[in-house]
Amino acid sequence: MTKYIAVAALAIVSLQVNAQQNEGKIIYTRTTQMQIRIAGGNNEMENLMPRTRTDKFELNFVADKSMWKQMEPEEQEATSFGAVGDGGTMQIRTFGSGGDDVMFSNLAMQKRIELRELGTKKFIVDDSIVRLNWKLSDETKLILGHTCRKAVSQRISTRMMMSMEDGKTERKEVADTANIIAWFATDIPVSTGPGEYQAQLPGAVLEIDVNNGRSSFKAIEINPKADIAVIKEPKGSKRISSQEYVKERNKLMEEMGRNNAGPGRTIRIAN
Repeated sequence: MTKYIAVAALAIVSLQVNAQQNEGKIIYTRTTQMQIRIAGGNNEMENLMPRTRTDKFELNFVADKSMWKQMEPEEQEATSFGAVGDGGTMQIRTFGSGGDDVMFSNLAMQKRIELRELGTKKFIVDDSIVRLNWKLSDETKLILGHTCRKAVSQRISTRMMMSMEDGKTERKEVADTANIIAWFATDIPVSTGPGEYQAQLPGAVLEIDVNNGRSSFKAIEINPKADIAVIKEPKGSKRISSQEYVKERNKLMEEMGRNNAGPGRTIRIAN
């Protein structure tokens, strides 16, 4: 009898191991709150402007590598509003990721390599994966059939705020504290997740909430098989550091500000 019990226990353990998902493809939505303020307290104009932006992304992963890419990238959008100041119109333009933008992560080497489109240029951006300090909770919930455990963290950094007043564009860094809640699947023991949330927790992150909805990721579909052929390091463009990329991006935004200059326009945007 003892022999049969031992065999049965071994079979159960084997089934549990086999039930764990070590590769796959996850589709996420990302929702971002847009904070827009118009000088002069023009509430009617503010109410006409978009408050959120939603994008869809695809994550393919295996045990130690992953590839993150935006799906169906949105084209540049422009919305015109009524007369402002000198009788002209104001346009708000939002930009999605470039159509070829991807993020490849090597979890074993703690490296992140991105192909980034910036205006008419493309760059390969080398960076390290920075792991946050997480506090695990015993709280769980079911997401797409997977039992997920809660984890919380805090990231202290800076973010960019842009303002344009009477044709003059100003950009400045402001302090930013992000309170993050993550839910990771205990039966997908791969340390992956949406966007920059790679190599963070002992399971695939299926949901992320930053500052009570300022931005969030939610898994909407999980496939047990990955498109393994797409999980490869991007190549073929100029390779720069993340610091150099920030300089290139700031330069482009300054050029955009000069090109959009005009009197009678005052707007401030932050995310």
